[in-house]
Amino acid sequence: MQEKKSIHGSWASRWVFILAATGSAVGLGNIWKFPYITGENGGGAFVLVYLLCIALVGIPIMIAEVFVGRRARQSPINALVDLAEESGKSTKWSLIGVMGLLAGVLIFSFYSVVAGWVLQYIVSTANGSLNGVTSEQAGEIFSGLLADPGTLLLWHTIFTIMVVGVVIGGVNAGLERATRIMMPALFVLLFVMLGYGMSTDSFGAGWSFMFDFDFSKLSWDAVLVAVGHSFFTLSLGMGTIMAYGSYMPKRASIGSTVLAIGFLDTLVALVAGLVIFPIIFANGMDPAAGPGLMFISLPVAFGQMAGGQFFGTLFFVLIGVAAWTSAISLLEPTVAYLVERVGMKRSTATIALGVVVWAIGILCLGSFNFMSDVTLFGKNVFDFLDYITANIMLPLGGIFIALFAGWAVKKKHASDEINLKSEGLFNLWLFVVKFIAPVAVGVVFILNL
Repeated sequence: MQEKKSIHGSWASRWVFILAATGSAVGLGNIWKFPYITGENGGGAFVLVYLLCIALVGIPIMIAEVFVGRRARQSPINALVDLAEESGKSTKWSLIGVMGLLAGVLIFSFYSVVAGWVLQYIVSTANGSLNGVTSEQAGEIFSGLLADPGTLLLWHTIFTIMVVGVVIGGVNAGLERATRIMMPALFVLLFVMLGYGMSTDSFGAGWSFMFDFDFSKLSWDAVLVAVGHSFFTLSLGMGTIMAYGSYMPKRASIGSTVLAIGFLDTLVALVAGLVIFPIIFANGMDPAAGPGLMFISLPVAFGQMAGGQFFGTLFFVLIGVAAWTSAISLLEPTVAYLVERVGMKRSTATIALGVVVWAIGILCLGSFNFMSDVTLFGKNVFDFLDYITANIMLPLGGIFIALFAGWAVKKKHASDEINLKSEGLFNLWLFVVKFIAPVAVGVVFILNL
């Protein structure tokens, strides 16, 4: 088969793709959710189960997404049409791509609101207004932010413009240039913060919380949490990895590249825990504070410790960079589709999509104030969009991508594109993507409902 080329360009190297895909995967969930669920579910025992789930669920589905994108060299919807036709199957498989693109747009709409909170906290920490706050005062500050639609709108708008500004530049001048700057910056910030965490007296307590093997806490619920998070953490089920894969150099090995992404994503999550928990324990706070950990507990901790203003600002900048790299990948697949299918200029497509997600985001930020009484199935707009994307759209997308790659695509086409070192390894991947991964994600999907 003659090699196809993406009209959008391609990554300069395999490592640029690894950094871009890791940037997509590393987001707000890695930095506060993973450490929290690790500590609550048996520490090191949970990490072992999680790594197994990454191997049996995350990596195989990611390989499937990358190979579909790279073989077709198109946005997710068109890639699925192309490969379905190539294998003599129904083009209705492209509905997976439609659902994925819609999920990305909806996720961005509320993700941008949360990223706006982070931007506000960068400013609040940097100007010293959080210095010396009590837990009660920190709670009031956060509640006050949520109740102020004007401030939320300002930061939501700024964050949307930041993302649109990168995506509008295209694969090389936009996404790749941003990735080359932001991902090294993210790792530098993360390890500076780790160095600070290691200097505290509570580093040992943080290490124990995350890595001591407590099998008594390792319930079936914990296993389900591990399966679910291993899938969601890699940005699977919404076409972002498929779109990024379509820009991947042909000579790059898909298998080793995806393993590198899985490793880096997990590394960031584990190091984030070793950054956060020593600070939490040093200040006698609850490590199981969930979402409140980032916006209430940590500001109190930073506000009361030596150098806290500096390190607190660094921490929220780190979170902001992680949110930015993730959000870029949420818009790219839909922009690519509009360019391919509708023939729009990239600049026009990006700005138009930016306006749409910005408008939906206003409904999300209104959930905390002027639209707090508006509910959909008993949830405010923010929680409703979070629920249907995380619990319905993404798992269904992941299940169907696995089924498409395992059952619909001709085995030879998959084998040629993935090009693993041995037929045995390829057959193992095929077995996992046909049977194990769809069942595992399906079980989490049903139980989450």
